Amino acid sequence: MFLANENFPRPSILLLRQSNTIVQSIQEEFPGISDEQVLQIAKDNNLVILTFDKDYGELIFRHQLKNPPAVVYFREKGQSPLFAGQILLSILQMKSITFENSFTVVERENVRQRFYRTENGG
Repeated sequence: MFLANENFPRPSILLLRQSNTIVQSIQEEFPGISDEQVLQIAKDNNLVILTFDKDYGELIFRHQLKNPPAVVYFREKGQSPLFAGQILLSILQMKSITFENSFTVVERENVRQRFYRTENGG
């Protein structure tokens, strides 16, 4: 379901896994790969990227990437390495949020989404 970018804290990955959330990890499986390779892995496996790297927005929107994977971009690191995992778990409880075909920006008190157009018309 999720692909944690290399900068996503390991304690948050473990917290998500303990909560039965499926998370693959770049730092565990493919350390050192490029952002473009991360995008391709997420796209090929229908995974949502979890990241603190704002470059994904530029790669997707400025370069008009066709049928990009969904991205959850965390703008804040919080006080604890569990922060991102805790925030994501609370977002997953919200019925109004869906990650499919979207670039989601997560801040401490706010979640914003920009939805993609896909070649399939979505």
